[in-house]
Amino acid sequence: MTSRLRGLGIVLVIIGIGFLIGGGYTLFKTQEGQTSLNRLSAAQNVTLSYNEDGQLVDRGEVEGAQAIMSLLTDDWGYPVAQGDLNPDDPVVNTASEYMYQMATITYHTLHGTQTVVLEEDFTAPDGTVYTAGTPYEVPVDGRYWTAFDRENPIDAAVREQAWTGTAHALVAELGVGTATAQLLQLGLGLAALFLGVGATIILTGGGLIWATRKVEEPVPVLKPAAIPA
Repeated sequence: MTSRLRGLGIVLVIIGIGFLIGGGYTLFKTQEGQTSLNRLSAAQNVTLSYNEDGQLVDRGEVEGAQAIMSLLTDDWGYPVAQGDLNPDDPVVNTASEYMYQMATITYHTLHGTQTVVLEEDFTAPDGTVYTAGTPYEVPVDGRYWTAFDRENPIDAAVREQAWTGTAHALVAELGVGTATAQLLQLGLGLAALFLGVGATIILTGGGLIWATRKVEEPVPVLKPAAIPA
């Protein structure tokens, strides 16, 4: 029985070492990815704006940043990690910073106003007549790409001018950055899990080996019997 437990301990130690190797490799590859992401972010040099009190601002106004944050957390339901928003490191390189920058672009697109000039007269369903050659200031009014009526030339023009290819590309790029940063966080979690499990298994296996070790019993010393006088 003792030899079997000792053998089990040895097997557990070997398995634990395998987990440690897997955890170390996962940590190494995750660190490589994080370094690459940080270098890309530094090269792009996209930064968030903070005031002297460390508060996020948009175009110099705290209220603007609050409105963007409301879009991000309330409308989109994104769980912002406040620790990711660091005034001392304004470069966009964390998941929350990528999402905030995405919300910034989206917010200004949704709340912008576009100047539309039609080539032909158009009568809207409500009877409003839009004359060709006349510039009209039309608010986007919080509408995303799919919320416009493409059969309406006013809506079609506003959609194309507001939701440009550049806006879509920036949102897509920031989305990739967010997903990459979150995957790297998961990688760190998996590395920590593998290392923790490996250490636990090794400790258990080592304990079995230690508990079943052979202990040499002391050799009894025989004393000569006393000779009666």
